[in-house]
Amino acid sequence: QLQLRESGGGMVQAGDSLRLSCTASGRGISAYTLAWFRRTPEKDREFVARIATITLTQGYADSVKGRFSISREDLKNMWYLQMSNLKPEDTAVYYCAAGRSWSKDDDSYNYWGRGTQVTVSS
Repeated sequence: QLQLRESGGGMVQAGDSLRLSCTASGRGISAYTLAWFRRTPEKDREFVARIATITLTQGYADSVKGRFSISREDLKNMWYLQMSNLKPEDTAVYYCAAGRSWSKDDDSYNYWGRGTQVTVSS
């Protein structure tokens, strides 16, 4: 079993940057696709970014492409979401997730953190 915990959320202004971290415990993450999702009161949980194992291929939602960057440090059992040029519409609870398949669907991910709030003011 993997236990995941997000950190790094907070309140920022539009145009600012923020880095989210996800720390895993219980087992190593090297075999997992790692991802970030987000949820707002108006929207269901939506895909933000993912990073593959071995190839480190990355994938992003169109809404964050060019502004967000996902990375991983398997030896530390951690992964990150670097967010730049933040917009008010990025305001959400952000969740890290780990799964065995290369997918944008949240039901493909078996392990989830509890979420961290990111609030972007205009």
